[in-house]
Amino acid sequence: MTIQVMSFGFGRTGTMSLKVALEEIGLGPCHHMDVVLGNMQEQVPLWNAAVEGRPDWEAIYSGFHSAVDWPTSAFWRELIEAYPQAKIILSTRTPESWYQSISQTILTVLTGRDKWPEDKREWLEMVSEAVIERSLGGKTDREGVIAAFNAHEAAVKEVVPADNLLVFQATDGWEPLCKFLGKPVPPGTYPRSNSRDEFFALFASNGEA
Repeated sequence: MTIQVMSFGFGRTGTMSLKVALEEIGLGPCHHMDVVLGNMQEQVPLWNAAVEGRPDWEAIYSGFHSAVDWPTSAFWRELIEAYPQAKIILSTRTPESWYQSISQTILTVLTGRDKWPEDKREWLEMVSEAVIERSLGGKTDREGVIAAFNAHEAAVKEVVPADNLLVFQATDGWEPLCKFLGKPVPPGTYPRSNSRDEFFALFASNGEA
C-alpha cells in the first residue's frame, strides 16, 4: 500500500471534508491531523523526526492511500520526491476566509501555550513547529499569515506540473475531484465537515470523535 493522492492545502481549507470525500471514493484510509491526534504515541515521534530532518514516510503513512492537511502540507517538497507518482491536490479557499477560520481555531490553540493541556503538549509542540515555523514562516499576525498562505499556494502551483495538480475548493463539489482522480461521481452531495465547533470538539476528545 502506498500514497496515491496527497493534498498540500493548509488546514482549514476543507481538509476534513476532502478526507471524507477521498475515503468515500475508495482512496482511503486518508491521513489527516485527526489521525495524529488519535494516535499520538506512535505518530508524534515520527513527525518530530520529520521536523528534525529524519522522516520515515513509510512508517508515517503505513496503511494509508491518501494524505491531506497538516502536518503533510508542511512537508510538501519532500513528499513530492518521496511519492513522485502521487496525484496532487491543492485544497484552497479565499485567503481572507481562510485566515478568519484559522485565526479562530488552529492559531487560537497554538498561540495559547499557557492553556495547553499536559497530555497534548508534545503533540502541540510538533504541530506548532509544522504549522507556525515551517508553513507560516514564524508569523502569527494577519498580514504575515495571509502572505505565507499566498506564497505557499504560488510555490505549489509553480513546482507541481499542471497536469498533475488539481486546485480544489469544497464548493467545487464532486465532479472536478472525481474527474481528476478517475473515479465515478458518488451519489449524494459533497461532504461538509469540521466547522469551528467540530474542530474544538475533536481537540477536546483526543481525536476519538
